Amino acid sequence: MVNVYRTNSCTELRVSDVGKKVRLAGFVQTIRNLGKMIFIDLRDEKGITQIVLSEEICASDVIKDITKECTITVTGEVVKRASINEKIPTGEIEIVAEKIEVLGKCKNALPFEINVEGEQVREDLRLEYRFLDLRNEKIHNNILLRSKILKDFRAEMDKLGFTEIQTPILANSSPEGARDFLVPSRLHPGEFYALPQAPQQFKQLLMVSGFEKYYQIAPCFRDEDPRADRSPRRILSTRF
Repeated sequence: MVNVYRTNSCTELRVSDVGKKVRLAGFVQTIRNLGKMIFIDLRDEKGITQIVLSEEICASDVIKDITKECTITVTGEVVKRASINEKIPTGEIEIVAEKIEVLGKCKNALPFEINVEGEQVREDLRLEYRFLDLRNEKIHNNILLRSKILKDFRAEMDKLGFTEIQTPILANSSPEGARDFLVPSRLHPGEFYALPQAPQQFKQLLMVSGFEKYYQIAPCFRDEDPRADRSPRRILSTRF
């Protein structure tokens, strides 16, 4: 399938690609205006590439809509950088932009800086602007790492002959040491479902039913009083 927004990710291009016409898309991480030249660090999920805006683009109206964290697509030529940035994989090249399209505008004033440590930003503010908080490199990479761990775990369990089985989220109450999270029933007023603290009863049901080798990566919901290192939460439990 052809991607109309990009031909490459922001971490792919190298010196061997010099002279190629490419198209990149991503978030504007930084803008450095040096008067006659403007540099943009363009970020996607894979990495960062430096963009150099041509004089024609600098003089156009499109530059007025480009702010930090807005989404753009850039078409241009890969050239070798005069000064190498060894901190990023694409530090030997840059893209001389011939065309820029703003895909999604962003306010000039962000509620907080994206790539600062989470502890430096109020939690309620981070949750209010969760779509920005999830752009934070550390948080973003944690989510990708979790995906990779689960993928590798599933692959190994498959090799060992285990079957992955999912169990219901809404169930009857089965106290496991903490309070249940309750969900009211629409069809039966005054009655409630419980979110499982652990899928123990389902595990026993599966064993009796003859599933010899199964595993489950199960969400477990425990309504506990907040502590210094704990809040009411959803945890993951692996059951065999």
